[in-house]
Amino acid sequence: MAGALWQVVNMTQSSRKKRARSIFVCRECGSESPRWEGRCPQCQQWNTLEEQAPQAQTPDNHRFAALAGASPVQSLGSIQAKEVERRQTGLAELDRALGGGLVAGGVVLIGGDPGVGKSTLLLQTVSQMAHQLPVLYVTGEESAQQVALRAQRLTLPTDDVYLLAEIRLETILATLLERRPEVVIIDSIQTLYSSELTAAPGSVSQVRECAAQLTRLAKQHNMTMVLIGHVTKDGALAGPRVLEHIVDTVLYFEGDTHSSFRLIRAIKNRFGAVNELGVFAMTDRGLRGVNNPSALFLTRHREQVPGSCVVATLEGTRPLLVEIQALVDGAHVPNPRRLSVGLEASRLAMLLAVLNRHAGVATFDQDVFVNAVGGVRISEPAADLAVLVAIVSSLANRPVPSGLLVFGEVGLAGEIRPAPRGQERLREAAKLGFSQAIIPQANAPKQPIEGLSLIPVQRVDQALDFLRHQGG
Repeated sequence: MAGALWQVVNMTQSSRKKRARSIFVCRECGSESPRWEGRCPQCQQWNTLEEQAPQAQTPDNHRFAALAGASPVQSLGSIQAKEVERRQTGLAELDRALGGGLVAGGVVLIGGDPGVGKSTLLLQTVSQMAHQLPVLYVTGEESAQQVALRAQRLTLPTDDVYLLAEIRLETILATLLERRPEVVIIDSIQTLYSSELTAAPGSVSQVRECAAQLTRLAKQHNMTMVLIGHVTKDGALAGPRVLEHIVDTVLYFEGDTHSSFRLIRAIKNRFGAVNELGVFAMTDRGLRGVNNPSALFLTRHREQVPGSCVVATLEGTRPLLVEIQALVDGAHVPNPRRLSVGLEASRLAMLLAVLNRHAGVATFDQDVFVNAVGGVRISEPAADLAVLVAIVSSLANRPVPSGLLVFGEVGLAGEIRPAPRGQERLREAAKLGFSQAIIPQANAPKQPIEGLSLIPVQRVDQALDFLRHQGG
């Protein structure tokens, strides 16, 4: 009996020693606590204590000391800036979203809905890069056999691709230090855990700690690290927002699982332009890049239909032609409905007010539905004029003239404001066979564009008058 009691005492002491390795920090006031409590003892806020690994007592022994090297104060003009070296992934659309390719020592975070194709995309990437440099694919969600079956189904060359099925952070770090790969894929960051923390994998403290440790290793040894992240129901990356601040590049992989088209969008990039867009098509052989994405968002009608207008929008540095469809129908309820898919709903209400005030077209007793074809999301205001043209076309039940392109921002005073990089939009339209374009007066080029007739306008009523005279 005494021996069993002594064993329980030893287990309790070892458990206390294990928990003593962790501390709890308040995210509101930053105070520390040796144990978790419901309310912070300093600021008295509820549920603000988060578990973290304890910091070392001396700076030299700190686990992030390699990133905090001493640097002298120097003039910015005396620093010789060098272009970062890019590593091509073998997928042109992914390189476009990355700003030209992967960067040595860079950390990339890719998020997307389950089943959208994140693992497939990165498995194709490492299979393309494996014959040029050492790569390592770390899988925490699938077994090695599952990854091998996917590679076999996609007929990928995998002889030079090395795989590690592990979720313990310390084991992964030791493997990376031993093999020294140049490109590392972590699938996914939410499955990893550190033995320094007692929280479950996927918790805020575990995700933050694992991401910080992997980033430290990537910077210290010049490795390219690609992390796959889960997303919440709202479509945002799961875990703390600090995860997006730690990494160098954040990519979102978008697309409907019922559609074969996928979009990869850069929302943060320390080595390139943001809002770059890569377009892929999902096939039985994996993801294939789409060289002419404008064709995906244009519907070829056999006959001209009312309520359809093509806009030249800009995604990063790439001009895209997207079809805007509008349906205006009589309202059967006291409050007419305003529904917008792929466009800002609040901006639609503003445009309808401008249309009534400055063009004399009232829709207060009409239901208005607007859709951007192909599932693309347009956030720039250059699509305003095209939306109004599509609405007026549907309301009058008369189609827009064939081969017409429209773009321009609409102001509250009814003026048409210029759109950035207008000549690139017009050249893309001419390349796809468009013959006319209604554009802002300020976007009129000095040199004519072959095969494209331009109609510069300054106000909304001028654009609608032109359509009426054209029989549209």
